[in-house]
Amino acid sequence: MAGIGRAHEERHAKPLSLGSIALLIHGPIFGVSAALLLAFVGLALAVPGPTASVMAALKQLVLTRFDWVFMVTAAFAVLVCFAIALSPMGRIRLGGEEARPRYSNMSWLAMLFAAGVGTGMMFYGTAEPAGYYSGWAGSPLGASANTPQAERLAFAATLYHWGLTPWAIYALAGLALAYFHFNKGLPLTMRSGFSPLLGRYIRAWPGFVIDIFAVLATVFGLATTLGFGATLAISGLGYLFGADDSQANQILLICVITAAATVSVALGLDKGIRRLSTANMWLAAGLLVFVLVVGPSGAITATIGQAALDYPAHFLDFSRWRGRDDTLFFQNWTLLYWAWWIAWAPFVGMFIARISYGRSIRTFLLCVILVPTVVGLVWFSAFGKTAISQMQQGVGALAGGIDKDYLVIWQTLEALPLPLISSLIALTLLIIFFVTSSDSGSLVVDTITAGGREEAPVAQRVFWALLEGGVAIALLVGGGAGALGSMQNAVIVAGLPFAIILVLCGGCLLLALMKDQYRGKDIT
Repeated sequence: MAGIGRAHEERHAKPLSLGSIALLIHGPIFGVSAALLLAFVGLALAVPGPTASVMAALKQLVLTRFDWVFMVTAAFAVLVCFAIALSPMGRIRLGGEEARPRYSNMSWLAMLFAAGVGTGMMFYGTAEPAGYYSGWAGSPLGASANTPQAERLAFAATLYHWGLTPWAIYALAGLALAYFHFNKGLPLTMRSGFSPLLGRYIRAWPGFVIDIFAVLATVFGLATTLGFGATLAISGLGYLFGADDSQANQILLICVITAAATVSVALGLDKGIRRLSTANMWLAAGLLVFVLVVGPSGAITATIGQAALDYPAHFLDFSRWRGRDDTLFFQNWTLLYWAWWIAWAPFVGMFIARISYGRSIRTFLLCVILVPTVVGLVWFSAFGKTAISQMQQGVGALAGGIDKDYLVIWQTLEALPLPLISSLIALTLLIIFFVTSSDSGSLVVDTITAGGREEAPVAQRVFWALLEGGVAIALLVGGGAGALGSMQNAVIVAGLPFAIILVLCGGCLLLALMKDQYRGKDIT
């Protein structure tokens, strides 16, 4: 298998000729995906009311009839990833036994965060724990608001949504893509993960349908994140400088960020995404240290320790989908998150796969799952406990409770020293995370619609970056006053079919790894 790794590096080191560029667009996958997404954008802009109504009805159907699909998929991802990592299969090296990593650990982890959760952690780092504690965002497991039990469950629930499970979903998709690409020489697309099941049909319509679903899930997941990011960024500009948080300004910001993402994606992985991700990692670390130092440091430290115990203690309670006393919380938060992570799985998974050549499967899985979980524990404890302390002590704007969730981060920083500087850093972080999510997503969709080739033409990268911005705008316009709800509806609907695809892909991966282990192949 080492020969495949060397051939992969040599193949991607060769410059493209003009004549070969036209062959890099995969007609069926590109054409059908683009047509469906353009049709959606057209409908959402032409008849926004009916489009939003249909999406809302589909979301309700998914939540009431297929909630178990999301929960089973999430549990499956966690179990399979740890089973593989802790077994002898974990010794397999991606790319063969002679393969070595292309990126340093720091650059690798920075790109993981920038692509995977950057915008969301900025949005919900303070709002989610504070919202659960106060009851504004629902009460996990039926806890009474503003009580010590509510506070402990608030952090346990937040970590449940942002910890092991989402990263296991990403890792499962990423490992399947990396293994079948680097070790088996198959295209870097989701259909390659089905080769043990479909065989040669991965190069026919059954395989194309899988990749089309991957493109649709990725674009709707990204568009939802762009919409949330635009809302948070506009609220920050309004809070700091009095900018109007109108829909027109949100659309304008999406256009500006999409333009920046287009430039970044045109520059490519090393010149664009890697540099932005590394810079943002240092900014995020600086902001985190600032909050740890000037915030309620003792309370934050205690929260980190308590949350580390409460999260595993309540893991099974949060994983149930029947007989719960918190149905609204379960549907509005847990199911939304699982659909969101699953919709992002082809995007983040493929991006992780692209940057993970040369690492062992055990290193890949444990780092992708555990390192972000630990960082998330510290991040949510620091920002969430700071916000909750302000609510408990009657300090600042949060003394009167939460009005709008997208204002909580700015209100929290306003009550700390150097509010303008810290808020500007947070706004810069948000915008760069916004850009890196969009451009890395465009790079991934571009790879899928180029048939798994990593050297697709720049024009195609630009097309997908612009189309993602267009879908985000369509969801904003189609949702009207409830634009964020409309985006949530879209990601839940898009996530359902891909949940089934992810489980089947995980099964195929297990089959291939066990077969190679039995034959003694690929084990270093």
